[in-house]
Amino acid sequence: MIEERRRQLLELLGERSKPKRIFGKVLQVEQSSSYVLEHLMLNVNGIETVPAYLAKPLNADLPLPIVIYNHSHGGNFELGKEELLTSSPYLQSPPFIEEITGLGYAVCSIDMWGFNQRKGKQESEMVKEMLLNGETLWGMRIFDNMSLLDYLGTRPEINCNKIATIGMSMGGLMSWWLAALDERIRVTVDIAAQVHLETLIKKRGLDHHGFYYYIPRFLKDFSTLGVQELIAPRPRLSLIGKDDRMCPIDGAEWLDEQLRKTYKEHDVPFNWECRILTGGHQETKEMREEWKTFLKKHL
Repeated sequence: MIEERRRQLLELLGERSKPKRIFGKVLQVEQSSSYVLEHLMLNVNGIETVPAYLAKPLNADLPLPIVIYNHSHGGNFELGKEELLTSSPYLQSPPFIEEITGLGYAVCSIDMWGFNQRKGKQESEMVKEMLLNGETLWGMRIFDNMSLLDYLGTRPEINCNKIATIGMSMGGLMSWWLAALDERIRVTVDIAAQVHLETLIKKRGLDHHGFYYYIPRFLKDFSTLGVQELIAPRPRLSLIGKDDRMCPIDGAEWLDEQLRKTYKEHDVPFNWECRILTGGHQETKEMREEWKTFLKKHL
């Protein structure tokens, strides 16, 4: 039943392009005082190569657990995966690369379609072009990350039984969608991304989100809760600011109530955690301590 629902969800996301062989090329290697950073170019979709970072802590035991860092949107198409290295105004310091490698984990991140080294077309243009070709931009972004998991499986220093994913805003949406669609994700953390579409519509908040996230027929055939239930019983932490208008709290509270029931039915109620905390559409210091504790506990 679960696999059938995943198949239906994948069909809604549109056609997927995949190369005959997934591989990566190391372009550059840098070393800091605490980690090694690889600059990669990946062949994961058969359409265009995908720039990526892979960082590994120095002197750590192999194979390494790994965290997929999904960058945010924020209308900043210059940033993309650079957010992993530099942070952003709505994220805490130090940057995620330092925090995650400091926990003893590897971390990787790609430029999603339209960002940083993958610029060239406006996001609105990509949405239209992909729809004309039976694709969706959200689907294509998810598919790249699913193929990234395939690539990580070729890296012997990575423990593919210990993969987590984390992100804020669009990156947080990517985290829970990716986990719902691919069981290789063992731990999920989403920040400022617990968006219940049905409540968003009721509160007339659709224009708070970009065009990239909309999928034809989604609410005809699925629901926000239906996607998120596909993550259970694997551990998931959702962090939301109580004043975040992009994540209507009514919807987040309803999802929390329903997911508590779902995880209880799986006999792992402690694997679902929702924290509605002080703040708006941002990562706060409180949130940072929450997700670090969660990763240490479950990964």
